[in-house]
This record gives sequence, C-alpha cells and structure tokens, in this order.
Amino acid sequence: MPAHDAARPTPAELEAARDRTIPDVIADELRVLFCGINPGLWSAATGHHFARPGNRFWPAMHRSGFTDRQYLPREQGELLALGLGITNVAARATARADELRAAEFTEGGAILTRKVLRHRPRWLAVVGITAYRAAFAAPRATVGPQPEPIGGTRVWVLPNPSGLNAHWPAPALAAEFARLREAVAGPGGPDGGPGRQPTGGADARVCP
Repeated sequence: MPAHDAARPTPAELEAARDRTIPDVIADELRVLFCGINPGLWSAATGHHFARPGNRFWPAMHRSGFTDRQYLPREQGELLALGLGITNVAARATARADELRAAEFTEGGAILTRKVLRHRPRWLAVVGITAYRAAFAAPRATVGPQPEPIGGTRVWVLPNPSGLNAHWPAPALAAEFARLREAVAGPGGPDGGPGRQPTGGADARVCP
C-alpha cells in the first residue's frame, strides 16, 4: 500500500488552500489526542492531517505500534476506533509554520485547552516542541512528558515529524512515539492497543 494518497493537489489548488481550516478527528475520552502545529497547504487542499508526502507522522504511528499498519492520510477517521484523534494548535493553513503569528499560538493554546477539558483525552501529544513552547508559554519545555496536566489530561511533547526536521531521523522519531505509547499503556501492559474503541459513543466524529 502506498504511504500517501495518489492524488496530488495542483499548484493552484495548494495556493487556494491557504488560510483554510480542516476538521478535527476527535471523540470524547480518547487514549491520545495528537496535536499538530497547523495544517500545511497539502493537508488543507485534501482535508487530511499530515498529508504532505515526506511527513513522517503516519510511518511513526505504525513503527511505534500505535497502528497495526501504515494508514493513508485519507484513512484518518479510522483512528477513532483505536482511541486516537488529531487536532492542531493553530487552525489556519499556511505553507510554513513560521508564517503563523505569535498571537495565533497563544490563542491556539487557549482553544486547545478548552478542547481538552471538553473531550477529556487521557493524553494530549503535541507534535512539535516549538509549537508547545509558544502555545503554553513554556520556553524551557523539552520533548517528552510535561509536568503540568490540563485538567485530568497528561501532556507529552513529540518531535515535529516533518521531513525537514533533520534533528530527528525516522528511527529516533518512531522511538519517541513508542515511548509515548508505552506511557499510555502504563505498567500493567498494553491499554487495548490497536482496535480499542473510544468511550465517546455517538460523539465520536470528524468535526470542525
């Protein structure tokens, strides 16, 4: 199975996707809510998170054991059956994360906090240390578990899976995702693993 969807947005479609938002993949009481920085133009054009070829989120999810195979971005809704979801710190699509204003990170952190308090995931995993530092005014934060929860939700910061992030080669990135998965499982062993149903029932959905 290919790592990404075959359809490639045209340059015009990518440019037209600037400033769009895409729906969250979310439900109540997920095991982990993954949180990207903001949608790239490829994701905004397709409506799928981490959709740009070369982004290593989906391979890392598989190699770390969160998923039993490498999902395509268009299969993102299937994460809900595993107790997993995806959102973003900032909703607005840009070509690069550094196009976001500082105020967008601050506002995004506040919105994300409300979202977490509403949906009550066991873990929030922010995918990008720079985004976490900016959104939560935590300039000294490092990759890994964070000391301050959000309500009853524990927080973990993962490296940015962009293929441009040379500081984290693919094996190291997958290993960090695996560290989170082990923390989610806890000392008693796997917490349901791939296939565990979220408890959100009818509230499980892909939503704005």
